[in-house]
This record gives sequence, C-alpha cells and structure tokens, in this order.
Amino acid sequence: MANPEDPPFSCIRYLPTTEAYDRWAAIYDTDGNFLQALDTIELKTLFPQFLRSILSPRPWRIVDLGCGTGRNTTLLLATPCIEEVIALDSSRGMLEVARSRLHQALHQAGDGVSTPSKEPARGVPRLHMEVFDMLASPVPPKSAQQADGVISTLVVEHVPLPTFFSQVSQILRPGGVLLLTNMHAHMGGISQAGFVDAETGEKIRPTSYAHTITDVVTEARRWGLEVVKAGDEDEAGIKETKVDEIMIETLGPRSRKWVGVTCWFGGLFRKRADQ
Repeated sequence: MANPEDPPFSCIRYLPTTEAYDRWAAIYDTDGNFLQALDTIELKTLFPQFLRSILSPRPWRIVDLGCGTGRNTTLLLATPCIEEVIALDSSRGMLEVARSRLHQALHQAGDGVSTPSKEPARGVPRLHMEVFDMLASPVPPKSAQQADGVISTLVVEHVPLPTFFSQVSQILRPGGVLLLTNMHAHMGGISQAGFVDAETGEKIRPTSYAHTITDVVTEARRWGLEVVKAGDEDEAGIKETKVDEIMIETLGPRSRKWVGVTCWFGGLFRKRADQ
C-alpha cells in the first residue's frame, strides 16, 4: 500500500517493543502518526466519559499505563479532581521526552512535583514517573496499585491480552475504571505501528498483535473487568472509528490510504466490586 506521503525506507526491521520505542521517541510526536491524531480526537469524548464513570471519592489517583511521550499524562495533570498521576512506560527514551513535556506543563500550572523539602502546588496533581515493563514483571509497581482509574491508549497492540489485563486488574481498586483505546484489528490485519529511522533508512516495527474487540472484551472479563456502556456506543459498549475522506485534512496526509478502513476502537471497563 505505497503512498507518496509515507517516507521511503530501504527495508523493514523488527525489534522488541521497548527498543523500537526508544529509537522512535525523538520523532514520535512529529512524524505524522495519524492514529495518534485520531486517538486524541476520540479522547475529547471518551476522556470526559471516563471521569464521569469513576465512582470513588475525589480526589483520585490515576495511572497512565504506557504513557509514552506524555500526551495523555498532560491531560490528566490538567484535571482538577485528580490528586496524583502515576505515569508508567517500558521505554526510557519515551519517558525522557515525557519528562521534558510534563516539566513544562507543570511549570505553567505551578510545580506539581513533590520533593522531601517541598509540597506540590495546591490544586496541581502530584506526578510520579517510573520505568515499568509489564512483559518483564508480573506485578505492577506499588506506587501504581489501588488506583481509581487507568488510562491506556494505543498500548495493548504491543502486549498479549492476558498480560495486559492481569496488570490492569492488579492496578485498579474494586470499582475502578479503565479507559482503553487501540488500533482496530481491521487496520492491524493490514499493517502495524512503526516508523522510518532517518539514520539507517529502515522501517522499524515493534512487536504487534491485531487484537479483535471480541477478544479484548472476553479477556477483560476473565480478569474481572466489564465494559461500561455509555453514550452512543454500539451494543458492545465499544466505539469503532472508520477513516473517511472528510477526516484527511485533520488527521494528515498519511491517513489518506486508510480511507474506508476501521482504524481505531476504544471504550471503558470497570473492575467488578468483588474482585
């Protein structure tokens, strides 16, 4: 599916996910990733639904699982009802980019990073960032456990479903809510995440899985997580988005070849109270 808007590459190289994202970090936010742009648009609706679905008393502790360069962590830090944000990612390169971005965001809001000698600014969530590879550790960090909510966007493509939902189940307190988005299996059956390394000319691809919505919902239930139905989603409670011609101007030229393909899905899951 060659496209003049895609950068040329000499060959495809497959790397472990963490190594691939370490190399991708420097250009991750600037290489025209239309799926990330689509995700940001969809979160304008899904994120407020997520906040409304959290039933535990405020203020909340929220985990950004697979925070990447901090795109959604910035959103969480700007939310007044959140007391603490725990940002986790397996890629040190992505976390370094996130630290720079979030330092600027916190500086604008008042320094929300707590130290032994200084309390965070009033009304600004505390931020804790940590390297965490859910493929390498069966247990999430203590700092992330008993969270009121988890947000994880465009992450589960790179993780086996039992591994992912085992971690989420351990992170969430009973009744807690997961916001999950991912590449749709329709798109995943054609392509996968990746970028062109300008230094080598290679197309770098991390490990990827084309998870279907049915498989995601079924595996979530095995770990005590049920879909939260809200708004105009379909019967399954999961929204699916197909790229059309009108979206190209907003999503960028790399989205053009995906017109007619369902590229994104997302929804909310609640951990059962008996779990």
